[in-house]
Amino acid sequence: MTKFNPKLIDKIIKKTLSSIESARNQIYDIAEGARNEYQRLLDDVVKIKTETEEIITKVDYLEREERRARLHLMEVSRDFRRYTEIDIKDAYEAANNIQVALSVNREREKNVRKRRDELEIRLRGLKDTVQKAENVVSQVGVVLGFLGSEMNGLGTQVESLQQKQMLGSKIIKAQEEERKRVAREIHDGPAQTMANVVFRAEVVERVLDTDINRARNELQSLKTQVRECLKEVRKIIYDLRPMALDDLGLVPALRRFVDIAKERTKSAVDIIISGPEKRLSSVLEVSIFRICQEALQNIEKHAQAGYTRIRLDYQPESIYVSIEDNGIGFCEKEVLAQKTDSFGLLSMRERVDLINGTMTLRSEPGGGTKITIRAPMENA
Repeated sequence: MTKFNPKLIDKIIKKTLSSIESARNQIYDIAEGARNEYQRLLDDVVKIKTETEEIITKVDYLEREERRARLHLMEVSRDFRRYTEIDIKDAYEAANNIQVALSVNREREKNVRKRRDELEIRLRGLKDTVQKAENVVSQVGVVLGFLGSEMNGLGTQVESLQQKQMLGSKIIKAQEEERKRVAREIHDGPAQTMANVVFRAEVVERVLDTDINRARNELQSLKTQVRECLKEVRKIIYDLRPMALDDLGLVPALRRFVDIAKERTKSAVDIIISGPEKRLSSVLEVSIFRICQEALQNIEKHAQAGYTRIRLDYQPESIYVSIEDNGIGFCEKEVLAQKTDSFGLLSMRERVDLINGTMTLRSEPGGGTKITIRAPMENA
């Protein structure tokens, strides 16, 4: 095991604290800007509400005046003995002017109401942003306080602390990413389908007594949608935890996932098994499955590959896994510098670390990508 240099560790920690402090200041600036924007928007909402009340009052007044003008016009139009043509003309013009003003102000009221509603929606969203930014500032402050108070004697405990901190933060981050992915899939898939099912069911309910053939067709369509929804739900459940992984083991679960990937991407994916296949520990099987899953998803999103090969090699004390594609490749340093695109690679490396394994990556632009993993079977 590599020995840790306390002075080097202290230097790294100080740089880290400085970076976190700088990040906290930046987040604070963002939060302050959001607060200022929230206050400005709040002022705008107050103004637009006042303007809305004024225009509503004016519209009510014009509606009353318009009724009076119409009644007066009817009166002068009927009594030719008391009123002249000029009186009738004046009454008509007055009524017409009030109607025009009423129409203009009604349109203005509509626009003002719409603007008010839009501002209130933006105000609520900005309020959430301010709260989240303030929470982040508070959390970063807690982290800074913790790290600052633990500086003394950190050299002797750095390995344990680093492992705990990195493991905890990465697990939390992975959990949140997974929750966001599941929430997005449910929202875009089953939730939308179920909303449509409710709508179609209401249609069936309305036409059931008047058009039995249409109701029957709608029910057939409804059954199809429910089947598709069930299929999507099963896919989400499978992505969360494949049943075959617990029941049958790593290889059957991986084969099933590869078959699903081939159907979805229409690209060639082969899985090759060498050595005597056997059941591994639950942690090891789940980790290898998730690593392969993450690799295939990265290939599908970024590699533009026409062919992918997964190889599992069972050795007496270790298992070797390689995932290779003929895609466009990439420069690892550039990808790691792009935080949004590098999470998949970081996630795989973290999983490899959890099973005490090693991971090597070979890729270059235009030359495809190959990931090789070795994991011990006993101490994972």
